[in-house]
Amino acid sequence: MKLVLSRPVRASLLSLIALALAQCSPSPSPTPDVVTATDSGGAGDAGEGLDGGQTADAADTEVATQSDSGRNPLIVARPYRVRAPEGVDRTMPLPLVLLLHGYGASGALQDSYFGMSDQVTARRFLLAMPDGTMDAMSNRFWNASDACCNFGRSAVDDVAYLRAVIDDMGTRYAVDPARIFVVGHSNGGFMGLRLACEMSDRIAGVVSLAGAGFSVASRCTPARAVNILQVHGTADATVLYPGGLFGTARYPGAEQTVGDWAARNGCGMTRVSSGADLDLDTGLPGADTTRTAHEMCRPGGAAELWRINNGGHIPALPPTWSTQVIDWLYAHARS
Repeated sequence: MKLVLSRPVRASLLSLIALALAQCSPSPSPTPDVVTATDSGGAGDAGEGLDGGQTADAADTEVATQSDSGRNPLIVARPYRVRAPEGVDRTMPLPLVLLLHGYGASGALQDSYFGMSDQVTARRFLLAMPDGTMDAMSNRFWNASDACCNFGRSAVDDVAYLRAVIDDMGTRYAVDPARIFVVGHSNGGFMGLRLACEMSDRIAGVVSLAGAGFSVASRCTPARAVNILQVHGTADATVLYPGGLFGTARYPGAEQTVGDWAARNGCGMTRVSSGADLDLDTGLPGADTTRTAHEMCRPGGAAELWRINNGGHIPALPPTWSTQVIDWLYAHARS
C-alpha cells in the first residue's frame, strides 16, 4: 500500500523524527504497511511479476522475504522496498537511487516526504528504499558515524548491508554502474556520505539533506572521486549548520563537510555560484537557497552546497524537489 500524504502532513510526521533525534527520547517509528514478494518465480506466486519476465509494471513494494533461500542473508534478514518504472525492461541498464531515511523514520515515510517514487517512471530510474535497524527506543537508525545515530552502540554493519542491497538490485534489474546514487535525509545523509567514503567504487553521487560527514576528515579515504551535494538549512536546530555535538560526539558543519569533499576530490578550495537561487522551503519567502560549488574538481568529483537561508531541519520542500534532485544526479554520473 502506497502512503499518499500532503506536504504539510509529511512535514508534521517528520517533525517527530527531529524531536527524537534532538532529545533521544523514546518515540515509536511510524510503520507503513509492507507488501512482500517471494521472488520464487513459480506460477501464481507473488514473485511472478518480479522475476518472471522481461518487463513489469511499477509496484508499490517489491522485496526479498525470508523465503528467499538464494538471496544474500543480509537481504533475507532485512527486506527492502523497491520501485521500478512502469514497463521496465530488465535488460536495459537504468540508474539506481538508494533512498536513506532519517532517524526514527522508514524508507516508505522518507519517500512520502521526498516524493522520489513520483519520478520513477517519468525519469526512468530504479528506487531502493531500505530501512535501518531498530534501537532500544524503537527508532530506526543507520550506523553512519560516531555522532549519528548509533546511540546504543550497536554492532550492525550498515555499509555491508547497503552494499548487499545494491548487489541484490543488480540481480533483479540491469543497473547502470555509472549511475548508482544515494539520497539521504539527516541520519540518512550521514549514511550516504559514509557510503561515499567506503564505497567510492560503486557510488557515483550523494545528495545529503541535513546530514554531515566525519568530524575527523582522515576517517574518510575514498579510492576515487565522488559527486557530493550537501543541502542544509542555516537555522537547522537538530543537525546544526556550523556543526555540533550529539552527546560527546562531534560532527562537522555543512561548509566543512563540502570543503572536506572538495579536498578529497581535488577541487579548488573556493566556492563560486553554481546557479540561480532556488526556493527549497515553501514556508520561507522567495528564493531562499543559495547554490555554490567548488571548481576544477577531478572528473566525477563535484563538491556543492545548497544553503537554505533560515531553513530548518525539515524544510517544507516544494513539489519540484524530487525533480531537482534527479536533475542534479543525472548531471553527475560517473565519467
